[in-house]
Amino acid sequence: MNNGIRQHATRPPIDDIAYLTRSEHRNQTLVALTEGPRSRSELRELTGVSSSTVRRTLDEFENRTWIRKEGYQYVATCLGEAIASGMEDLLNQVETVRKLSDVCHLLPDEVIELTLEMSSETTVTAADHDAPYRPVSRFRSLLLETDQFQFLGVDLALLEPCREEFRRRILDGMQAEIINPPDAARYIISTYPELCTDILESGNLNPLVHDDVPTYGISFFDERIAVNDYDPGGAKADVLIDTNTRTAHDWAESVYTTYKSEARPLEYQHLIG
Repeated sequence: MNNGIRQHATRPPIDDIAYLTRSEHRNQTLVALTEGPRSRSELRELTGVSSSTVRRTLDEFENRTWIRKEGYQYVATCLGEAIASGMEDLLNQVETVRKLSDVCHLLPDEVIELTLEMSSETTVTAADHDAPYRPVSRFRSLLLETDQFQFLGVDLALLEPCREEFRRRILDGMQAEIINPPDAARYIISTYPELCTDILESGNLNPLVHDDVPTYGISFFDERIAVNDYDPGGAKADVLIDTNTRTAHDWAESVYTTYKSEARPLEYQHLIG
């Protein structure tokens, strides 16, 4: 073990994290080297930093045994690949935490825990001042791609803005099931009678009602599930979290099945009477 390697081996792990994150090009360089061999000139062009900076970075990486030299090129070692992967997971989790920081109080703990646990496989779409309908846009894109759709909760925040797309998908053959509270079903039917008639007559929608749906919404898009918050005052969604992980799907399926077992068929004429 040379002096450089020995010196780095005795430092606390936080020093390596600090070194890698102190300049953006360092993590970018290491990730690039996990994808295949690169020359110094290629890394300089990729990162936009000077030749001397690339040289110093590569020297530091070699001292940490994160990379090795192969001719005039460099490539990540298995240790470097592990570091790059760990940093990617950490950065994904930090980004997820930032997106959830303003809305975490609106969602159940199990949703927050699942999101953080699988942050690298989960998409968090949060509204902000400049883009208040970002969650709706994400919901619409998922709706347009699915053949099987299910929803539990109050659908006004997401489905109402996407009502025309929902009608087209239903009439095109998408199979759907919605569990709504009676008040929400009554509002939709009375506000959009023609749309509801078209959808219900298609036979592709199974509408159910439940008197006590959760304070959040659960959507199923084929194999992908999504969870949204619901603001009854503003009837809007501030965040939509979607993923295709098995753990999240099993949780959502368990919740949905419980509510469905307690739900009853929508009595269309009764609600509009």
